[in-house]
Amino acid sequence: QVRLVESGGGSVQSGGSLKLSCAASGYTYRSCMGWFRQAPGKEREGVAVIGSDGSTRYADSVKGRFTISQDNAKNTLYLQMNSLKPEDTAIYSCAAVRAWYTSICRTDRTFDDWGQGTQVTVSS
Repeated sequence: QVRLVESGGGSVQSGGSLKLSCAASGYTYRSCMGWFRQAPGKEREGVAVIGSDGSTRYADSVKGRFTISQDNAKNTLYLQMNSLKPEDTAIYSCAAVRAWYTSICRTDRTFDDWGQGTQVTVSS
């Protein structure tokens, strides 16, 4: 049984930093993983993705501030968030593609599994 569990959310002031973690279990392969966020009253937004080859893509709104990474030995996905802004406030969720390979690792592709999310609140 596959499972994704996020942690590391919290409340910070504008300009602060947070590091989110997503622990994955039960997977044989994960070819693409990503972070998504949803603010109240808004649609879910893709934040960043990372492929099995380490290639990354970011939403324009977070480029230069957020970094996605993964530790395959620990089966954990990370999102380092720096220079946080009030508009980054949202529930952040991780997602995974359950395949040994994919050539399409983008936020607009279909992901197989989702975590429950962790709240990030940035105050001004």
